[in-house]
Amino acid sequence: MAQMLALVIVVAVLFIGDLVSVRTKAWIPSVFVCAVLFLLGYWTFFPTDIVATAGIPPVVASMMIYLLITNMGTLLSLQQLKEQWKTILISLAGILGIVVVLFTIGALIFDFKTVLVAIPPLVGGIVSALIMSEGAADAGLATLSVFAIVIYAMQGFAGYPLTSIVLNKEGKRLLAKYRKGELAVENSSTLSDTEPKQELKLFRKLPEKYNTDYFKFFRLAIVGYLAYLTSTWLEPIVSVSPYVLCLLFGIIGASVGFLERQVLQKANGFGIAILVLMLFVFDGLKVATPSMMMEILYPLIVCIVLGVIGMYIFSFIIGKVLGVSKELAFAVSLTALYGFPADYIITNEVINSLTEDEKEREALTSHMLPPMLVGGFISVTIVSVILAGFFVGFL
Repeated sequence: MAQMLALVIVVAVLFIGDLVSVRTKAWIPSVFVCAVLFLLGYWTFFPTDIVATAGIPPVVASMMIYLLITNMGTLLSLQQLKEQWKTILISLAGILGIVVVLFTIGALIFDFKTVLVAIPPLVGGIVSALIMSEGAADAGLATLSVFAIVIYAMQGFAGYPLTSIVLNKEGKRLLAKYRKGELAVENSSTLSDTEPKQELKLFRKLPEKYNTDYFKFFRLAIVGYLAYLTSTWLEPIVSVSPYVLCLLFGIIGASVGFLERQVLQKANGFGIAILVLMLFVFDGLKVATPSMMMEILYPLIVCIVLGVIGMYIFSFIIGKVLGVSKELAFAVSLTALYGFPADYIITNEVINSLTEDEKEREALTSHMLPPMLVGGFISVTIVSVILAGFFVGFL
């Protein structure tokens, strides 16, 4: 297949996903539609390397992940993380719900190792899935090795529509309060269009004309590289994912004035970076062949259903205790099923579908997006990797 034909096809899939999402007012999220189309494509006429052929091999995707996660860090602040302590507790409670339900009910249905392999990918992303997949393969468990990848690739099928549903309910509740004058716009650095004039404290004397797109990319790359170096230096002592450090360093870089807030957007690189990352995510579906799916379909469905039930129960309880609505608490927990950028995309899709008024969108964004981003960060980026590193030792 020619490179440009491959590119046209995969971008067309992303566009169709957006189209369906807009037409259904985000009740059917674009990421869900794209996942279905990619799966059908791989089962019919897509070559398995269509994403790489289109010009996005893993090495390019890896670069974009470094830049995107570092940029994600600039959306948050240390102060905001303190303010989002309720979100962190809700995210941890949701993860605990998955672990408890699968180790109790799940262990009665499947063998212990199946449950063990299922949990980290269900809680997190590709890193935890790869850790468990490689661990299962090393232990001679070929089917479970595939299971770890497929459950990661398929869990979003439950997470995307459920998140859209509960966020729609939460958004309508908040919008009604805002229109009654009972809801104020949170003073948040996340995705605020009104930024302070002097963000770059370390470059306050630099004329604006020299702060070019390349200079923004240069500083972003430096922070990503520092995260990579730190991960390498810590390796003999403790294994820390460079992606975890990218987000942490992004927060620090923006806080000290080395990076602007939303630096990737301001460097005009966010759109292409998201495109690359989304195609890399859907590229993981190429391993989910029909024969593999039939073999692991039952444990796949049951583990995902049990995990979602566990998340709902535990998030509902902690939400009641903390005074957070059950819809938002459940949505935050569901970020474990997909993480960034899907949490960012789905939340914005829902907000844009509820109102066209910019002030109303700003109010909804300030209340809904920060907890969704923090929830995804806690579950997918940090906790899932820690769980995978711990669980793999029992295979």
